[in-house]
Amino acid sequence: MFKILHLTVIEILVLVFTGTLVGSAVVIALIDVDWFENVYAVEDGFVENWTLVPLLIAALYAIVRAIKLKNTKNRSFIATLALIAIFSVFIAGEEISWGQRIFNVESSEFFQKHNAQGETNLHNMVVGSTKINKLIFSQLMVVSIGFYLLILPFLYRKKEKVKQFCDHIGIPIARNYQIIACLLLFISISLIPSGKNAEILEAGITGLFLLIFLFPLNKHIYEVYPAIRL
Repeated sequence: MFKILHLTVIEILVLVFTGTLVGSAVVIALIDVDWFENVYAVEDGFVENWTLVPLLIAALYAIVRAIKLKNTKNRSFIATLALIAIFSVFIAGEEISWGQRIFNVESSEFFQKHNAQGETNLHNMVVGSTKINKLIFSQLMVVSIGFYLLILPFLYRKKEKVKQFCDHIGIPIARNYQIIACLLLFISISLIPSGKNAEILEAGITGLFLLIFLFPLNKHIYEVYPAIRL
C-alpha cells in the first residue's frame, strides 16, 4: 500500500507511529478508562509531551525554508512560513504552559483567577462563563480544519486561480492520504469515552500537520528557483 502511495520512509514512520499511538489509546480507553486517564494520557506524560516534537520540527523547517527562499519568493510567501513557525511555537508553548511546570514557576494572580487550571496559558482561560479553549481552540478550530482539509484541496484541484493563489503565498495543500488519515483520527477520537481524548487528538493532529507541511500536494513551491518579488 505504501509503495502505491509513493510515500517516503519519514511519511511511513509518522503514519505508523501516529496510528499506533491513537489505536492503542482507543483500545486502552475501552478496556480500562481509569488507566487511560491516569497513565496513558496523564498530564505531562509521554502523549502530551510528544506533541512538542512535530510542532518544533515544523517551526524549524519553516524557518529554514524562509531563509533559503527569502531571495527567490515574494513577501507573502515568506510571511506564510513565518506565521507557520510562530503558530507552531505558540501551540508548543501553550502545551507546556510556557515551561511553567518544567521550571516549577508559580502562576501570577491573574492566571490563578482567570485560568481554569490556574496555569500560565491562554487556551484554559475563562472569560465570564466562556472557556477560550472551547470557543477558539475547539469550535473555530474545527471549522478551520474542516475548510482546510475538505474544501481547500478540492478548490485547489478544480480552480486554477485558487491553485495560483495558494502556491503564490505558500499554503501547503493536503494530499488525499493525509486527509483520510485526519478523518480516521477524528473518528477514532470519538470512540474514546473520556474527556482526555483531546490529548490524543492533539498528539495525532500535530503529527499529521507535520506530514502535510513537509509533504504537501504542492511540494514544488518549497523548491529554490527564481521568482518575482512583489
